[in-house]
Amino acid sequence: MSRLRMAAACAPFGRDLEEGFARITTLIARARADGVGLLVLPEAALGGYLSDLAGGAERPPALDPAGREIATLAALAGDMVVCAGYCEQGDDAVYNSAVCVSGDGVLGTHRKVHQPLREDASYGAGDRFAAFDTPVGRIAMQICFDKAFPEAARDQAMDGARIICSLSAWPVSRTNRHPDPAQDRWTRRMDLFDRARALENQLIWIASNQYGTFGDLRFAASAKVVDPGGEVLATTGQDEGLAVAELDVEAAVDAARAAMNFLRDRRPETYAAADGRPFLAA
Repeated sequence: MSRLRMAAACAPFGRDLEEGFARITTLIARARADGVGLLVLPEAALGGYLSDLAGGAERPPALDPAGREIATLAALAGDMVVCAGYCEQGDDAVYNSAVCVSGDGVLGTHRKVHQPLREDASYGAGDRFAAFDTPVGRIAMQICFDKAFPEAARDQAMDGARIICSLSAWPVSRTNRHPDPAQDRWTRRMDLFDRARALENQLIWIASNQYGTFGDLRFAASAKVVDPGGEVLATTGQDEGLAVAELDVEAAVDAARAAMNFLRDRRPETYAAADGRPFLAA
């Protein structure tokens, strides 16, 4: 059996790339000293997120996926596997993207598919969910609002992912905000999504998040590692830092699926969504 130490980061990242890389360097060094093999940084760790979601917000600097910033991230990762979010300059549009790297280079990528409110005014949308192989096993990535859609994680689980890394800049409510961020309705919803996606697919869920405030957004923090039974193994709560947990991933996933295997026992031919009918609003 091989155990893996995993960490989800809760940290603030803004427009200043030099400052962002300094923070990433510190987080990687801290994770490496703790024996972490897989570190998940937040959405928009390189260049920060949008300052608001009403449309027309200043966009982060668009980076070349084959450029020096991603190469620098890979060099910093070294013998670790590191996931981080950034604004990607694509051939046809700019995307809210995530990249997974090690010292060997890029291992996998993801473009955010589901766009809340007016995020589509700033970014193009991704069009797929997939898993990929890494030195720490077969994993997949999602970005923030993607976690609200069960089909996304199910697609990745069916593609063999044993770990899903959910990178977020998930804020608390804009209206009727609770004075305690931990009790805010959008923090609770994020926590429910994280636990549900792990449980319904019987896999490891690693959820990072931005910390503090940016523009008119206040982030919900609550980075965490969730086991295949939906139990939270480690969380940052409302603090900045790393949520670190250690698990034999293959053994934990196999044990969760040994009897009641939710992927095996699916009945896709009975699901209404499979027949292509359009959604009808109430």
